[in-house]
Amino acid sequence: MEIIELPIELKGDQLDSKYRLVIIGAQRARQLMEGARASEDTKYLKATTVAVEEFLEGELQYLTGKEARVAQRDARKVREEMLRKRALLEREEEISNEIKKDLSVYVDDSLRQAESTGLR
Repeated sequence: MEIIELPIELKGDQLDSKYRLVIIGAQRARQLMEGARASEDTKYLKATTVAVEEFLEGELQYLTGKEARVAQRDARKVREEMLRKRALLEREEEISNEIKKDLSVYVDDSLRQAESTGLR
């Protein structure tokens, strides 16, 4: 039986509402699908199930209110910078390939030499 099919029991003040669990799970699942590593080995394959499991085991921390907005803004800046660097690297690679293509020219002047020596 999957963890999602079981009734979720929250301990103490672990969470203020089940809707926040949905938001936290969705955000963590997105991180996992984008390549983030799970906090520990898990038997589950789906990112959403892994995210819920991590939360229920207390392995995830979350922010709310102003702290959350600041953290989201900082994370967005880091992501945009990473994408910008990746785009620059791809562009540099394209330019490098074009230069290599332009410089890899072979000129065959054997006919010209044959004409000048009269060996036609």
